Amino acid sequence: MKKLTMLIALMVISTMVSAPLSANAAGKKAKSEVVMKIGNKVHLFHSGKVEAQKEIALGDLITVYRESGKNFQPKEVGQVKVLSFIGEHYFEAEITKGEVKVGDVAKKADTSLLVQPTK
Repeated sequence: MKKLTMLIALMVISTMVSAPLSANAAGKKAKSEVVMKIGNKVHLFHSGKVEAQKEIALGDLITVYRESGKNFQPKEVGQVKVLSFIGEHYFEAEITKGEVKVGDVAKKADTSLLVQPTK
């Protein structure tokens, strides 16, 4: 019985000690997000629907938004210019205004495009 109690106590203590370490690791990861500035090229992912391909034209300037805060309200963070089509699901674009992060969303009318880094 003493061994069982000792084992449970050790498990509780080890859980309490390791929990703050994992929380700190998540905070460090968030600080190393990729921020892209004016002149950088990005890929804009879309679902491949024909509407997206018809609505977006080469040379279009598209506003980029980031959802943040408790209510995930979209906030305008930049603008991109569409340069070319890449395959069925991507456009290549260049940042013309602001600072854009991976995961931001470029929106034009009813079409939303996910911002991805170029490879």
